[in-house]
Amino acid sequence: DTYNNLTLKTLMGMEWVSRHCPGAAYVVKADRDVFLNLAYLVGRLLQPQLPPKRDFMTGYVYRDTGPLRSKAYKWYVPRQVYPNDTYPPYCGGPAYVLSGDLAAKVYAVAQTLPLLNMEDSFVGICLHALGLSVTSSPWGVFNMHRLPYDKCKFSRLVMVPGLRGRTLRFVISDVHYCARLRAKSALEPGTPAAQKAVPPPTPSPP
Repeated sequence: DTYNNLTLKTLMGMEWVSRHCPGAAYVVKADRDVFLNLAYLVGRLLQPQLPPKRDFMTGYVYRDTGPLRSKAYKWYVPRQVYPNDTYPPYCGGPAYVLSGDLAAKVYAVAQTLPLLNMEDSFVGICLHALGLSVTSSPWGVFNMHRLPYDKCKFSRLVMVPGLRGRTLRFVISDVHYCARLRAKSALEPGTPAAQKAVPPPTPSPP
């Protein structure tokens, strides 16, 4: 397994989703060293009370970037592989979310394009070939660099990369525990949320 196989692995994931989960509303692609706050992603960004989005992808969006031509870089892309000077807009690779219908479309159009070792850029190229583009996310909720852990801040983020092992497990557990406490306290008697959650008394008949 090598870094240059990331594009193939991502496309295999798209194929798997299209074959085995054709009815999925959304799909998340995430690296294994990523903190992913699914509750915040679903509740605040995807808004399950609304109809599922279609032809939708969001994450940390890169615009007006181009391939690195020096062989000294890990992300070197020779001109014969990708001749253009800029990539179409794309979502950074650590984690992004797309609508379920788009996974099948990306996999299908990828079969018609020359593969690029830059997995995230290649997905953006696939979207461009489909006549689609990424959707910008609220600033700061998808991060491309590791952040020092802060309980309050992480509870309002979707993604932070660079966390592994015990550290990742602790962060996930701590953030989810805090979310449960907030949900519980919001429904305690006397709080505004609890008052909204309690139906008004039924009027007595005259």
